[in-house]
Amino acid sequence: MASVIYPKCKENLWKANIDLDTDTVKVALVDTGTYSYSVTHETYDDLSGVVGTPVELTNVVVSNGSIAGDDITFSSVTGNTVETVILYVDSGTPSTSYLIAYIDDITNSPIIPNGGDLTIEWDDSSNIVVL
Repeated sequence: MASVIYPKCKENLWKANIDLDTDTVKVALVDTGTYSYSVTHETYDDLSGVVGTPVELTNVVVSNGSIAGDDITFSSVTGNTVETVILYVDSGTPSTSYLIAYIDDITNSPIIPNGGDLTIEWDDSSNIVVL
């Protein structure tokens, strides 16, 4: 599947529910043994299988139809195996925290958490995902 923009993300961008220049974008580690991508998913509360605590994507840049940001580190990760990451806008409320992208081509996937830190290094930091 690689990187997929949630269709509802596009809808929420058009409705101005998402402003990637000012909103807090976070990344969640996800176990696909528990979660399956669906075109109908819209908000964080549609997710299951989140492993560890989501981390904010820093230095977010939206340019030429893509999202870029720094590599991220998750601290002391335990739990189920991680096969994908999901980008979302964190409003502070799961029912209004809009999903952006499902990315399953992460390096060294699947990742088995062992209680240590886990770093996600984007293959191309200038283009994490194309909107």
